[in-house]
This record gives sequence, C-alpha cells and structure tokens, in this order.
Amino acid sequence: MENVSTNSHCALELEHEQNPAPSSSSSPASGRREAGGWRSVKYIIGNESFEKLASMSLISNLTVYLLTNYNLSAIFVVNVVQIWNGSSNITSIIGAFISDTYLGRFRTLLCGSIASLLGILTITLTAGIHRLRPQPCKDRPYCERPEGWQLAILFTGLALLSIGAGGIRPCNIAFGADQFDTKTEKGRGQLESFFNWWYFTFTIALVIALTGVVYVQTNLSWTLGFAIPTLCLAFSITIFLLGRHTYIYKKPQGSIFSDMGKVIVAAYRKRKLEPSGRTLYNPSTTTEELTLENSRIVQTDRFICLDKAAIIADPSELNDQGMPRNAWRLCSLQQVEHLKCLIGILPAWVTGICCFIVMDQQNTFGVLQVMQTKRSLGPHFKIPAGWMNLISMIALSLWIYIYECVYIPLVRRITKKAPRLSMKQRIRIGILLSILCMLVAAIVEKKRRDSALKHALFISPMSFALLLPQFALSGLNEAFAAVAIMEFFTLQMPESMRTVAGAVFFLSLSIANYVGSFIVNIVHKATSQGGKTPWLGGHDLNQNRLDYYYYVIAAVGGLNFVYFNFYASRFITSSKETRRKEVQPVHSSAAAKPQDEERVLDNGHNRH
Repeated sequence: MENVSTNSHCALELEHEQNPAPSSSSSPASGRREAGGWRSVKYIIGNESFEKLASMSLISNLTVYLLTNYNLSAIFVVNVVQIWNGSSNITSIIGAFISDTYLGRFRTLLCGSIASLLGILTITLTAGIHRLRPQPCKDRPYCERPEGWQLAILFTGLALLSIGAGGIRPCNIAFGADQFDTKTEKGRGQLESFFNWWYFTFTIALVIALTGVVYVQTNLSWTLGFAIPTLCLAFSITIFLLGRHTYIYKKPQGSIFSDMGKVIVAAYRKRKLEPSGRTLYNPSTTTEELTLENSRIVQTDRFICLDKAAIIADPSELNDQGMPRNAWRLCSLQQVEHLKCLIGILPAWVTGICCFIVMDQQNTFGVLQVMQTKRSLGPHFKIPAGWMNLISMIALSLWIYIYECVYIPLVRRITKKAPRLSMKQRIRIGILLSILCMLVAAIVEKKRRDSALKHALFISPMSFALLLPQFALSGLNEAFAAVAIMEFFTLQMPESMRTVAGAVFFLSLSIANYVGSFIVNIVHKATSQGGKTPWLGGHDLNQNRLDYYYYVIAAVGGLNFVYFNFYASRFITSSKETRRKEVQPVHSSAAAKPQDEERVLDNGHNRH
C-alpha cells in the first residue's frame, strides 16, 4: 500500500501547478527560459528510481530485521513498524506544505534526500557495528534485550528516514512535471510519456528491491543488504545534483492548508453573525484560477456556519483594492467552499482508514506468520519472508490488467454499454475482500499453529504457500477499495485542490497505521490478563492466538461495511447537475464579472 499511495499523492499534487503563471518558471541561476523537458527529466527519473530502490529495500524487510537482530517481541516490532509508517505519511503532508509555501520543490527534494541518506546510513551502521545492537539470540525466548541507547540510535535512523520521506514523496513526480510546458500539445504528450516512464522505472526498482536486495539481506548479510541501498541513495542525490543547471524552478505559491485554517478562525470570530441577507466576499476569478479547469465552485447550502468567514461585517474590512485587510478575519467564498469540499469527503475517508488497517496486517503479522512456516524450495533455497509482499502487488496488477484489458472490452462487446464498475460497487467489493482476507488469515493461522504445536516445533511444517491467498486478497482489497477511494477524492475536488486530495489520502494511511497500533496494544493488554494464552505478544506466534486477533479485525471490517452502506455511501456522488444557490459577488474592483460566474464546478456536493 505504501507504494501505491506514494505514487498517487505525488501524481495528485502536481495538478494545480501544471499551468503556472509565466513568472513562476524562472531559475535562480539563469532567469526565465524554456522548460527543461527530457534533458531535465532524465535526472529526476534516475533520482527517483535509485531512491525508491533504497527506501523499499528497507520498508519491505524492516519487520524481519527488527525481530531477528534486536530480539524484540512481535508486539513491539508491529508497533514500531506501524508508527514509523504512519509518521512517514504525516511528514509527507508537512513536506508538501513546506514545499508549496517556503522552499519550493527542488530544495525540499534535496533536503529530503539528504535526510534519507543519513537515516539509511544510520540503519546500515546498526547492522555493521555489533555494539549498536544486542547479541544474537540462540535460546528464545531468553534473549538479551537491546539497551536504551541502542534503540535510540535505531529510532534516530528511522526518524531521519521519515523526515526524508516527507521531502521526497510529495515533490519528486511533481517536480518532474514542472519541466514540461503543458500549454502546448507537445508538452502534454511529453508529460503523459513522463508518467509512463516514471512508473516503469519505479516498478523496476521495486522488483529489484523486493527480490535481489531483500534476498541479500535475509540470506547473505544484513550489512551488505543495507549498504547497497545506501550507495543507491547517495548515487541518486549525485544524479539529481548533476541536472541542477537544466531544471525549471517554480516559486512557492502558498498552501491551501493555511487558507483552510483562516476560514476556521474567521468563522469562529464571526460566529454570532448570520450569513443570510449579508454581503459575502466573492472576488473575481484570479489569473491562476483561469489556468485551471473546473477551478471555481459556487456556493452550497451545507455547513452554512462556515459561510460566516466570508461575511463582510464592515466595509473597512476591505482595502482600496477590494482585498481583505486581515486574511484571518475575512475569507473569500471560494476559500470557504474549498473547506466544505474537504469536509464532504470525510465519511468516505473513514471507510478508507478501515480498509487500510486490514492491508497493514499483512505487512506485519503476515510476515511474522511466514517466518514460522516451511519456506524451503529444494535443499538449498529458502524464500525470504519479505518476498511475500510481492504477492499483493502481483494480485493488484493482475486484476487491473484483467479489468481493463479483458473484462471491459468483453462486456462492452456484449452489452454495448459502459461496463465500468461504479465507485460504490468497487468500495463495497473491497470491504468484503478485506473481511474475507482476515477470515482466511485466521483459518490459516490456526492450521499453522496447530501443526507447529503438534510436532513441538518453532517452525511449523506447514508450507508458506498456504499463506499466499491472504496476501493476494490484501492486494485485491487495495485494487478495489483503495483505488476507488483515491479516485473519489480526486474527482470530488476542484483541480486547484488536487494537492489536498492527495494529502487526505496520505493522512488516511497514517491514521490507519496509528489506529492499527492502538488496536494491537488494546488487544494485547486485554488478553494478557488472567494467565490465559495471550492473543498477541512474545517472540513465538505458537504461544499466541493470532487467529483470534484476525477475527477482531474482520469484525472491524464488518462494521465498516455496515457504516459504508447505511451512511458513507450517500456521500459518493456523481457529477450530475444539482441545484445551487447563486453567489452574490462583491461590488468592488475585485468583484466577479458575469463571464467569471459561468466558470463554476458542480461536483454534486449540495445534495448532502
């Protein structure tokens, strides 16, 4: 999930600056010039490919590394991985804000890459210097625990990697898109080709990371396995800097997140006023808005308390140019409607969080299950546990291929109608797959545990192949629910808010990590009382009842299915025309012209 969500956020973020004002395409060194095009993009793609190879080599195998080299309990490892993933998603939102408001994409990318290099170098040192981690454990569960300072070094490396992710994820693909002039047919074609090549090289790097590098880490040497991605990341920074004279540098334009904060503050300050019968501040379409399709929204009737932020309580609130004297006291109606759009997608956002919680289980507990199964293929080869994440990716890719290249053409040929599944249908299917995934995982875990206890073995004689279905179902859950929710966020936002749509999607991943960690700790604490077999915790899954925990997550999925069908599905709307209340423009030098009023967007929000 990490991979798809990263790509999606970056792709969404670039939308609002694809047609910048002419002055924004200047380079600090060379002034205004033509877009860099492919001569710049080749450096950016090279940087992204080696960076992803480095980061995914660590993400895919972090659970195994912590469990085998730090002698940590399974419950502690799961908490570390989930909190670290969640923090990396949170810093991505912060990185997007800093990039849009202060540093710009080039400097944010460079700072993020340097932070990631320092982070992965720290992790490599923990693998290469034995004093930085506890002694290897030969007699579980009686293992030497890591010292506090050893964990501090480990967590410092992970924190630097999270900071680096915050700078790299939201900016890389967007910075590449900045190099093309999308006002021309040639530029738009080059941009489309750029996405294809970017995703192609990203996939190649991902396959290498999940096969070759993970194999080296698990079967040969952790030090060498981390040194390879460290060198790759250093190489990616070198490539990025080599192209610095060819790049187009766009100036920071400000973040829409700060505008939303202003709306909340202004609405609170004017909470005693009523918007009915009052003049609302609605300036004309700006030059930036004119470059964006569907950038202007008309006033809606929902969340009407937020309209108070646009009330002109006193003419003195506007200056001689018709602009607010205090942006934290008076906001435009467009700023208010942007916040309403965000609030309107929150019900579906909650559904997404529950789906992502299920997907997270296979990255942690699923890998732990694999480690305690028979993984040998022949007398000399053992499947690395980190390879199992490939199954989810293969299932996702295979379904997308079947859906796009087989199902749609076949149904269209038979019915002569548009055969695509609706967003609601795909989300429902995704939720049901998430429940099925947990039920299958619980059944298989009971079989694995019973087999291990029957033979009094730590490693169950059951083959790892029996775990393949639950990883495949996790990938299908992502292919249906996650992709549909991401699409909903994108289509229900005006083009000027595509960055926010990506940020909200990223935030849902982060919240899923934190909520998942919270559930794990609650279940562990509740089931560790009374001398009974705990459901979670310890080094040995055979001494736990992980299958019961999976049933709990399946129940969460069941509640999510009920919640979506009876409440959240009403907010999944089409783009059909709905009645809107006309916006009353301000009669000033900044007032909206009649032709501007025709440039509005109807996303179906007013029906809620």
